[in-house]
Amino acid sequence: MTEQIDTYEKAEEYINSIPKFSDKNSMENTRRFLAHLGNPAQNCKVIHIAGTNGKGSVCAYLCSVLSEGGISTGMFTSPHLVTMRERISVNDRMATRQEFLQAFEFVMDKLSDLPPDLAGIGYHPSFFEFLFFMAMVCFERKSVEYVVLETGLGGRLDATNSVSEKKLCIITSIGYDHVEYLGDTIPQIASEKAGIMRAGVPVIYPDKHDEAAKKIEECAKRSGAETMPVPAQAIKEIKIQHKTIDFSLHLNYYDYIGFTVSTSAVYQIENAALAIKALERLGDERITVPVMQEGIRKMVWAGRMEEILPSVYVDGAHNLDGIQAFMETVKTQPCHGRRRLLFSVVKDKQYQVVIEAIASSGLFDEIGVVALRSARALPVDVMEDLYRQYTGLECKAYDSLSTAFKELVLSKDDGDRVYIVGSLYLVGEVKALLRSLKHD
Repeated sequence: MTEQIDTYEKAEEYINSIPKFSDKNSMENTRRFLAHLGNPAQNCKVIHIAGTNGKGSVCAYLCSVLSEGGISTGMFTSPHLVTMRERISVNDRMATRQEFLQAFEFVMDKLSDLPPDLAGIGYHPSFFEFLFFMAMVCFERKSVEYVVLETGLGGRLDATNSVSEKKLCIITSIGYDHVEYLGDTIPQIASEKAGIMRAGVPVIYPDKHDEAAKKIEECAKRSGAETMPVPAQAIKEIKIQHKTIDFSLHLNYYDYIGFTVSTSAVYQIENAALAIKALERLGDERITVPVMQEGIRKMVWAGRMEEILPSVYVDGAHNLDGIQAFMETVKTQPCHGRRRLLFSVVKDKQYQVVIEAIASSGLFDEIGVVALRSARALPVDVMEDLYRQYTGLECKAYDSLSTAFKELVLSKDDGDRVYIVGSLYLVGEVKALLRSLKHD
């Protein structure tokens, strides 16, 4: 290194530069470097979450309840919306700039003193691996009791799967995403996600009697994991309010118990249910029913059908299943004016089927598109052309998010609802824009 990295900004800049010179490492080498770090947080109780949609929400529900029970908990999730520090949190508080920098420095020091087997291959963590290692270092230093880990991509070969000892595994809803890496069928994708399972460790998953559930059960039998399916009939009495949803969930010792999620997103019912059933399986006497009810009620997960201004919602849905779940929620929300949509997506997603689903739904009166500030952004003319293929509505292309926001949001009429959807990167850009507008 020619320059000393002694500030948070420099650390963040270094991590952002990693993709330029580092590819994903083998699981064997990831485990070797984790051991070189001293296997931080190895004595913590790890809850590992994989899946296509809902992973981050399940993590957040788990941590909210554990914190409500007075249990020290670390959470590692991705992606971040505004700051990298969001990915690493302890007791519902993201890492401070100093904590982030100290963890970064520890990992960098270990990189400068690699064991011969790693030094010989020029080992360097990928972007995601570096942040995962930093998270484990933070959790070790904070002496957390539980660690909640969200996989980044897949499961079997994900860096987070280098952790050997686990208390519980959760696999959320499975759909088509990252097919170039995980396979182009639901059973193939489910098999990759199921790679997080361990012999004798319970695995909680939604039992939808589909290909995914069948494959998870096959993989669990092969690996010796204990299956805990959550069937649809375990959830009943769903009552959708303006900003909350009430539902009842069947618990083993209490029959049906009422819960409330503080969101209008219908898809969060399943995510909350998975978290609750996992917490029930832990059998920790500190996690009482009232603690679970309060922890679930308190959790608000940014970027998931989040109301950022009155009648203005952002949702990070970016694949077909996520978009369909988003639209199911839109259908439940009465609208006395126009439904206005702002959409953007990265070009390596299945954007054509997503745009077709949105355009053919008939839910929206106006559609606008804008390009993300990313090399992966899908050009506006491509989005515009696709929307025009599938709907008779005019699709307006905006040259900037600021322009789109002002026209769609700041000039909306009473009774209108505005939805900003298509990518968590878009959600992050919207949040950054909102922050700058408030400071002006």
